[in-house]
Amino acid sequence: MYLATLMVLLSLEDRNGALVFGFIGGLIMDLSAAADTPFGQWALVLTAIGYLFSVNKESIGDFTLLPITFLLFISLASALSLFLFLAIGAMLGQENGTVTHAFSIIFANTLWSILLTPLFLPAIIKTRAALLSNRERA
Repeated sequence: MYLATLMVLLSLEDRNGALVFGFIGGLIMDLSAAADTPFGQWALVLTAIGYLFSVNKESIGDFTLLPITFLLFISLASALSLFLFLAIGAMLGQENGTVTHAFSIIFANTLWSILLTPLFLPAIIKTRAALLSNRERA
């Protein structure tokens, strides 16, 4: 759910904010006690995802207007970040298991994101709107 929450924040941020949130979110995942991956791998992946979000900001704005498409977009972005994490891990020589196992985990994560994101999406959007300064709201 952390990835889905981060994808929501990345999609709602401006160009620079998406990069910064991607890096900080990846750094938090790298510092996690459960992370047994090379340090910086999550930061690299989520910064790349933040870059993709910032480059395609105009297209993403279209997705945020409709709740169902926004939900699917967030779920697919989460799946893309997991796939990119596996690809970079494979380039770094990390053993990721079989391809079918990896895709089953990505599919399960996407399914859970689709099912659970509607529960916390309104709270994230309202909290973000409340934390914006007057300058950012204009």
